Amino acid sequence: MGDHVGILCHLTSLPNGKISDGEKFISYLKANNYTKWQFLPLTPPDKHGSPYASPSAFAGNFGICSGEVIGDLSTEEYWLDDWILFATIAEHFPGKNWTEWPEELRNRDPVAMAKWRTKANLALTRQGIFQHEWLAMKELANEQGIDLIGDLPIFVSHHSADVWANPELFQLDENGLPTVVAGVPPDYFSETGQKWNTVLYNWPAHEQTGWRWWRERMARILRLFDIVRIDHFRGFHSAWAVPRTAEDGVIGEWQEGPKDALIEQLIDIAQDESRIIAEDLGIIPQEVVDLRLKFNLRGMAILQFGFGEDYRASPHHPDNINEMQVVYTGTHDNDTLLGWWHSADDEVVANVTAMIGDSDDVVASLIDVASNCAAILCIIPLQDILRLDTSGRMNVPGVEQGNWQWRFDWDDLN
Repeated sequence: MGDHVGILCHLTSLPNGKISDGEKFISYLKANNYTKWQFLPLTPPDKHGSPYASPSAFAGNFGICSGEVIGDLSTEEYWLDDWILFATIAEHFPGKNWTEWPEELRNRDPVAMAKWRTKANLALTRQGIFQHEWLAMKELANEQGIDLIGDLPIFVSHHSADVWANPELFQLDENGLPTVVAGVPPDYFSETGQKWNTVLYNWPAHEQTGWRWWRERMARILRLFDIVRIDHFRGFHSAWAVPRTAEDGVIGEWQEGPKDALIEQLIDIAQDESRIIAEDLGIIPQEVVDLRLKFNLRGMAILQFGFGEDYRASPHHPDNINEMQVVYTGTHDNDTLLGWWHSADDEVVANVTAMIGDSDDVVASLIDVASNCAAILCIIPLQDILRLDTSGRMNVPGVEQGNWQWRFDWDDLN
């Protein structure tokens, strides 16, 4: 493997699912010349285990911690108070959305907030422990020449510290409920589209604050990671707005996004556009590609999408992948390469075979193709390195149960 190859493996997929496993895994990456380790979001997951629907855009997931040393949180003032209050109150009202809390809590009455702040010690301690453990692991990885790649979901959950503390920044009605929610129209992932139930932004309100929430969010993730993948980058151009009461993602309309105005802010924080990967998968209009390239941002190419019927024109076909893309064999939303291959139709099989010949290890051949194409960086899910079939899949989009659970054993790495 060249020095431009990395591994996608979420922290919870390590044998104990803890940061304390990191040191051993970093040794494995180093020994095999991998120079990047990519994660899913590290914010607290939802009740189904999804890290893409978190109650915070900023907080760390204490579930991956195991130590007791508390790190310094002085750089985290922007979001920390809101989070520890939200987490503490939410624990007191299990199963209730913040809009169902007593009025003085729903509306953040200063006297009530002062009272709850005295009870928020546990939530504060947990963030300190996360901060210490994570940054210690990051330092170790960086010393070994390994960059950490984080994941920033563009949207946040309605039941989150962010929406509760900054309702004016989101599209809510007078009761604090979303008027519309995010999703995607029908595409090759789903015939009925997807309805994510995450809130859409009130962009003019963000602009009035000088984009502070977004600037703080970008700064936070780049304190935790060396590079950040912006999930659903096209949402900066336009977002699919679905009525809150709709069944699925079929009914909706495109809302204009902030485009250049916000992207300039994020690059200003990153200081270097090479620290950003723009996830631009799905049915992407040319204007979104142009927007990405205007700011010199790298997009994503997925090998599994590159061998269908129009493969010669596909941006995911190895011959068409360029240096402004990061190539992946698959993502956390795809089947494993082996699972994909086992279920591939005749046309895909023929197109793959035309490229690699009759291989007795198709996965190895395709990893080879990915790591030798023109992309500046190649990321391979650990499941593909381990030659796992569908049983190793991390997530099936649009399915609530049974995702985000895959783990490997240390013996698997031998």
